[in-house]
Amino acid sequence: MAIGGAIGVGLFLGSANAIHDAGPAVVLSYVVAGGVVFLVLRALGEMAMDRPISGSFASYAGAMLGPWAGFATAWTYWLMWMTTVMAEITAIGIYVRYFFPGTPQWLPALIALVLLVSVNLISVRWFGEIEFWFALVKILAIVTFVVAGLAIVAFGLHHLGHHGAANLWSEGGFFPKGVLGPLVALQIVTYAFLGVEMIGVTAGEAREPRRELPKAINRVAWRILLFYVGAIVVILMLIPWNQVGMGESPFVQAWQDIGIPGSAAIFNVVVLTSALSSSNCGIFISARMLYTLAGDDHAPRRLGDLSRTRVPALAIMVSGVVLLIGIVLNIFIPAQAFSYITSVATVAVLWVWAMVAISHLVYRTKVREGLLPRQDFRLPGSPWTNLVILAFIVLVVVLLFVTKDQHIALYAGGVWALLLAAGWTITRRAKRRLAPLIELAAEVK
Repeated sequence: MAIGGAIGVGLFLGSANAIHDAGPAVVLSYVVAGGVVFLVLRALGEMAMDRPISGSFASYAGAMLGPWAGFATAWTYWLMWMTTVMAEITAIGIYVRYFFPGTPQWLPALIALVLLVSVNLISVRWFGEIEFWFALVKILAIVTFVVAGLAIVAFGLHHLGHHGAANLWSEGGFFPKGVLGPLVALQIVTYAFLGVEMIGVTAGEAREPRRELPKAINRVAWRILLFYVGAIVVILMLIPWNQVGMGESPFVQAWQDIGIPGSAAIFNVVVLTSALSSSNCGIFISARMLYTLAGDDHAPRRLGDLSRTRVPALAIMVSGVVLLIGIVLNIFIPAQAFSYITSVATVAVLWVWAMVAISHLVYRTKVREGLLPRQDFRLPGSPWTNLVILAFIVLVVVLLFVTKDQHIALYAGGVWALLLAAGWTITRRAKRRLAPLIELAAEVK
């Protein structure tokens, strides 16, 4: 579910922006970001081996750093998925225009949003069935793309004269945008890995988490190499980097260049399915996060109510209403909507990853002091690898600050921090006022 939820618009559409920023050297951006993601998962996995719970990193942040950290991390994770779904439905609008160029970008996005919220309201079974097939389609599509692309590069097609490994250095060298190119691309590349941390969220649902979790996390390494690095390398060998179009999926463009009848249209359906999959997953996770927050008294308690079909209906509907912000952006600024939304999502996931790294540092301190048991499955190289994670996060934040089009993310991050501070203050005061009533009710019971 984590890999299926993570593979979406960040790879299928955002990779065009990343290639434009860095050229062939964007491969390094994916390798570096993928390595950091793997370290984050190992840190998360070590803590999950001790406490395999559904709250995952938000619960660990609360336990290691204090209740405020759990509150802020849980709400920020909800924001992350809100902005991610906004980006995915924006991509849906772009993909549909491939078939119907005159369609306004916001209309398919709105239809998709209403459809997916309805599916999530029906039952968990419907969500699971649809998500299984969505995830299967996109994973098989990427594997097919990589295998077919390598075969074309190896054996060639008579009408393709520009494909081959030489594309990695023939158009201005491997670093056509200079050494800074791969750094500038890190923002959108980081966004492409958003969602992989769901492995930690699902730890509490596994039958044997202490046996299955290490396997799942270690498998992420080669899956990152195949699904992300492998796919990008194939694209760059099939299409010279400076011919990759902006505003469309380079995967679809590659099939168009290959010229197999109908292949581009078929893959456009695949990337459309991928966006629907990630949106479906995002609505599911965000609603469950609101449900968890309500149970911890960090959100209105009614958000924790379940419907007759055992789904948090109000939490789903609230998330759906918030997602209408994405529709508004697609109406008024369709050209900038994707870039703005993904930059805000990146800031949110950076906070989550930072909390994992810092919580793990505190966790290791407690282990050394004998307060917590030592695990066999550990983050290698800690505490230095924790510092690598945090240095990467600081680097991406700095890049957002110096990149003109990404300033909106930092402004949004500042506003979000103020909202979190206000929310924390309000909930703490409410708890203090209700504490005597809760104690009285307990005594009466």
